[in-house]
Amino acid sequence: MEDIAKLENVSLRHPKKPVMSSRGSIHFEMSERKIFLRIIDVVVVLGALHLVGITFNFDYFKINDEHWVWTFVLGSYILFFCTVFELYDLRRASRITSTLSGVITGSSVITLLYLLTPYLTPVLPENRLQILFFYLAITISLLLWRALYIKLFASTRFDKNIILIVDAAEASAIANTLLIADPNFKIAGYINTDLDIVMGHDDRLPVLSMKAASQLLKKQQVSEVVVASSKVEEITAELYSWLIKMVELGHSVREYTQVYEEMTDRVPVEYVGKDFYKYFPFARSNQNKLYMVYQRIFDLVLSIIGLIIGLLVLPFILVGNLLANKGPLLYKQTRVGANRTTFKIYKFRTMVSNAEHAGVAQFAQKNDVRITKFGAFLRKTRLDEIPQFYNILKGEMSIIGPRPERPVFVEALSKKIPFYETRHVINPGLTGWAQVKTKYGVSDEDHLRKLQYDLYYIKKRSIFLDLRILVKTLSTVLFFKGQ
Repeated sequence: MEDIAKLENVSLRHPKKPVMSSRGSIHFEMSERKIFLRIIDVVVVLGALHLVGITFNFDYFKINDEHWVWTFVLGSYILFFCTVFELYDLRRASRITSTLSGVITGSSVITLLYLLTPYLTPVLPENRLQILFFYLAITISLLLWRALYIKLFASTRFDKNIILIVDAAEASAIANTLLIADPNFKIAGYINTDLDIVMGHDDRLPVLSMKAASQLLKKQQVSEVVVASSKVEEITAELYSWLIKMVELGHSVREYTQVYEEMTDRVPVEYVGKDFYKYFPFARSNQNKLYMVYQRIFDLVLSIIGLIIGLLVLPFILVGNLLANKGPLLYKQTRVGANRTTFKIYKFRTMVSNAEHAGVAQFAQKNDVRITKFGAFLRKTRLDEIPQFYNILKGEMSIIGPRPERPVFVEALSKKIPFYETRHVINPGLTGWAQVKTKYGVSDEDHLRKLQYDLYYIKKRSIFLDLRILVKTLSTVLFFKGQ
């Protein structure tokens, strides 16, 4: 897709105007919606508290020069805990049930922590009724604002209409992928790049000529052209010239894998061909010495803290294992690490003894009968992973990275899934982007999805992304969502 990269460079010299269709529709990108949610969340809550403070003459709520530290702390708590309780997950944010539970739980924790924070927040009010007002102001303001958000963004007014440049045989699958990632995406049609298939492969998607596509763009009924052809050689000189013209007219032309990554936080490995090195610039983070130093210090500090916590909960786990598991407390297993080197991973045992008595390796499954009741508790709380802090201390693992798999599974999956071996360019992790973004699965499709998330992390890893993963992992531990 090197030619498409050139097109995108051309678009930088020809900035596109904000696009509105003939119906006056507008579209916010996913990243813009997340920023929008964060800003309005803080503004709405602080505004509601200030209004309550003025109305009832509660100094505890008022925002002024003297209380700016209180305001900053509260705003930080709102952003942090709304992230922990996944209120900035756009799919969950668009559903009233998940929004309701997230807001109530989040506002409860925010209120409790704010009241208990010393020095940086006001002392507890003498009138305890103010605490109730404080909690209700946060909860009700967030609920009303989020209900308004759901109402607005469920409207077709915010749809984004696009045109695909794609092979007819792949048009339906790619269109479905985009619609699943963002329901506000609408496919106006596609220009077929497969000369062997003249007619449309899927009648539900209109086949467009370049002239018809130009008219849609001219009338501002379409805001973007997405090039998704898997074979660059099928983009003819005529089509390439048309794309250049569209860019020069100020229209957005982007490559499918870039759009897919922005929408899903995954790398679409199944659409990456022989020029994979263009899409996997792993050297950027692997050769960043400052990031590598930070990562190792980060690993050492958290692994020491983790081992101390492990010693504190060890008596409880010993008793639980003795009564419920009735077998060895620890088990070790060979896993594949960085550069395909193998190491012994340590975990608290969660399954019955001789779980693979037939000698055949098998993935753990949902509701696996081999998992004991106490083992299920350890998995839900992620306490079974505590011994892996020792692996991290030794440098065999990191806090964050792709989860290590057994050699037999790596060999089998490498034969089925393209670029599966690429996940071994960095140390495996105790938690990772795939672990916090997708559920446990055993099918080839599940492993492909996990690989897409793993490669996205390897490609984009940074301090900010690490913090996002830690916050989401905290949410998993707090709500017993481990598997």
